[in-house]
Amino acid sequence: MFNSILLLVPIIHALLFTSVNSMRFTLKSGEPKCISEDIKGNAMTVGNYSVVNPGEEGYPIPDSHKITVRVRSPYGNNFHFGNHVGSGNFAFTTTEAGDYTACFSVLERKPAITVTIDFEWRTGTAEKYWYKIAKKDQVEVMEYELRRLYESVSFIHDEMFYLRGSLLLL
Repeated sequence: MFNSILLLVPIIHALLFTSVNSMRFTLKSGEPKCISEDIKGNAMTVGNYSVVNPGEEGYPIPDSHKITVRVRSPYGNNFHFGNHVGSGNFAFTTTEAGDYTACFSVLERKPAITVTIDFEWRTGTAEKYWYKIAKKDQVEVMEYELRRLYESVSFIHDEMFYLRGSLLLL
């Protein structure tokens, strides 16, 4: 029982306090594409993007496949701008809560070309590498707290069965 609670705590924490959006999508020239993320205020957010090279690995990305990227707040404030780039990243702490938008575009060309983009957007605790930060003494403190929580949960569990049994006798 204790082992399952130990596994459950980090999973719940990860689901409640992190958001990671990693994707690969295609973009046609002349047709911008925007991606929005609902982020709470005063949260750290980090993003990485790169154009997938249409040629062989190791060769530079052709100028025709360079993109323009703009990241904006819900009120239109610019947090990042990259013009005619093959890759980039951004990091900022949000000032207001709401939908932050990252828009990607490629200059219009005849005939139209298609560009593939890898994009990763991390917010909350997902942008931190906690496994690199943890120290043994911190883990021991967390282990103690988890044991204390386990004892509390066990006590509540036993009390519920006691009360359920008392109600059946009435």
